[in-house]
Amino acid sequence: MADLNDKLKLLLDSGFESISRYSEAGMSHNISPEKWSKKEILGHLVDSGINNLQRFTEIQFESKPYKIRTYNQNKLVKSNDYQNIDSKAILTLWKSINDQILHLIKIQTSETLNYEIILVDGNVSDLKFLMEDYVNHLEHHLNQIID
Repeated sequence: MADLNDKLKLLLDSGFESISRYSEAGMSHNISPEKWSKKEILGHLVDSGINNLQRFTEIQFESKPYKIRTYNQNKLVKSNDYQNIDSKAILTLWKSINDQILHLIKIQTSETLNYEIILVDGNVSDLKFLMEDYVNHLEHHLNQIID
């Protein structure tokens, strides 16, 4: 998990630095009503961070296997109105949430990483998979923002 921890730390540091350089207009630009702006993608990463922070924490004490609950990504982005919030505020929130996730990844043991989870599709996996999937998802969306 040290590799995953290092990868997330690198993504957080480089992502924060890169996104900080964008203007508010650049972050807000929307190429079409069906697509998210860079600011909304970052907001989606906040929502993903919030949901996964809760999952990573709850699995520590809830009965196993832990059942993953889905969330409506599009409605969360719209409801949180990320398009009309200052980009720097969203970026700071994103970084803070992920600093806590980074800490949680760091303190996991071989036992906790093997905690069973039931994915939304019904398949069974473990906390290690969920954490790896989260970091890969974050990387994917950071690449969309930083073009």
